[in-house]
Amino acid sequence: MDSSAAAAAATTPAAAAAADRYTYSPRLRWQPEVEEYFAAAYGRNRFARISEALAHPSCYSCIRVNTLKSSTDAVMQKLINLVDQNGICGGINCLEIGQQKGGEKTHEGISLVHKCPYPGLENVLFVQGSGPHVLDYESQPGQSVKEVIVSRKCAESVLRGAQVYVPGVLACSAHVEKGDKVAVSVAVEKPADDNGWTVGITRGTVLQGVQSDVHYEERKGLYIGQGITAMSRSGIFRVLHGVAVEMTERVYRLPSFNDVLEGEIFLQNLPSVVAANVLDPQPGERILDMCAAPGGKTTAIAILMRDKGEIVALDRSHNKVMDILKLAAEMDLNCIKAYKLDALKSVRKINEAGNVGITDNCTGATVTLGGDSDNFTGALTKVNAGFTKAGEDSSTTSVVQTDDQKPDAKRYVSKAVLRKNLRQMRNGPGRNNCSGGRVENSKGFLPNSFDRVLLDAPCSALGLRPRLFAGEETLESLRNHSKYQRKMFDQAVKLVRPGGVIVYSTCTINPGENEALVRYALDTYKFLSLGSQHPKVGGPGIVGSYKLSNQTYNEEWLTEHEAELVQRFDPSSSLDTIGFFIAKFDVGQKED
Repeated sequence: MDSSAAAAAATTPAAAAAADRYTYSPRLRWQPEVEEYFAAAYGRNRFARISEALAHPSCYSCIRVNTLKSSTDAVMQKLINLVDQNGICGGINCLEIGQQKGGEKTHEGISLVHKCPYPGLENVLFVQGSGPHVLDYESQPGQSVKEVIVSRKCAESVLRGAQVYVPGVLACSAHVEKGDKVAVSVAVEKPADDNGWTVGITRGTVLQGVQSDVHYEERKGLYIGQGITAMSRSGIFRVLHGVAVEMTERVYRLPSFNDVLEGEIFLQNLPSVVAANVLDPQPGERILDMCAAPGGKTTAIAILMRDKGEIVALDRSHNKVMDILKLAAEMDLNCIKAYKLDALKSVRKINEAGNVGITDNCTGATVTLGGDSDNFTGALTKVNAGFTKAGEDSSTTSVVQTDDQKPDAKRYVSKAVLRKNLRQMRNGPGRNNCSGGRVENSKGFLPNSFDRVLLDAPCSALGLRPRLFAGEETLESLRNHSKYQRKMFDQAVKLVRPGGVIVYSTCTINPGENEALVRYALDTYKFLSLGSQHPKVGGPGIVGSYKLSNQTYNEEWLTEHEAELVQRFDPSSSLDTIGFFIAKFDVGQKED
């Protein structure tokens, strides 16, 4: 008998059960009515493939290069050097995109870093990952495997390359000490008695490694890797933050880009890069990004414009506006003006403008404070491209330039205000959870005041990967998303000038938020027409309609011709992207 046969004969039922248990084979749960709806839209087999793909991360990372600071070739060489010198990819296998088969090596020696093969995306690089891998969850003889159970959202982050942080830990084996090796599994919501969903775990629960443990059966096939505990069990449930488990082996091994080439690269999903390119912004134009946070598409547009022109970026959250400004500063982009404003209120009524000569934003200024709060020799204030320094020996007021185009327009900020802002930065978030600094509010903008508008609408996000649970969405909630998006689209139509362009995009697979929105737009605004898209990477849209049985709800989608003009990214396709949708509208002469 050869060694392999002997090993097979020696396999015990217990070992076989353990091998089956400690795997990653998730099954995405949907509300039955939602599942039927998607099966009608895609076909049952195709939707099953999409549902399976959504539960797994993409096996590569997409990097957009800031071509205003570096070249694609130069960044590619830097990343290759970092891989060789520092191992930022953690020794991952070199696999071709879309060729992962059970974690097997398929193409030895292929570089981890390579250029995007699609025309029009020459500033994009792919960095290869691998998975799913079959891991060996070892334990001491006669002892069960020590385990940690994490929340679903924590697990989704770990699958994308993060560590396990304290807030994400729900349960842990008894007698776990710092430095112990633990298996990490995830607790996914399950049906509750009230027809809802519940995790069913009290944080701090003790695991004994027996079948009576919480979620013992449910966690079968939901093991995402193993790692070394950074603190003891008592420490994990005593402190409020910090790394609980440093992952050493992962089901999916993806590169990490923390603090790597800041300002030169931006980690972004491929369809998001495509959406910014489809907008086709030109230098000198005025662009509106209606739902801009965290600023990835905003900065992509600015780079395509060579930082010439004006980009107005909106978000209703103070902290998210700060994130946009921080990213713009990191990439040395000066044409971006970010405002705190609900996109549903982005159109200013003409009678509210008052004076005809008034500008259609508030002040054109956005102030952020920087510098060392512990050694305050000067707080640097940046307003668009204007700077002022206010130190301890400065005068009582500081002049702040608010607009490069109007050098005479200046605003005076008192030293007391600077000190107040500095104290806020030292003390952290206030009662409104603001992270410090100051952003400008806006009262909206006049109709027909933008050359191009990007509406990357808030959505159900049912295309994001990895996703381990989808049962929170119902047909009613999906319809509510689409109603909200139509209101936003109405605002976009008013703000774009005749002859301009609107690009609408979402990160969901729901046709009610995608094709049905396009149908609404074309039927409501006769001066809109679908435009051709470049680059064209995704597939066609969905044709036909859907009628809910026993109800009056009827949803119309696209014709064959219209479907060819939009882009739909299928998570189960060989592109291996998130689920995404892009539609481009050319704006004709508006009706009075």
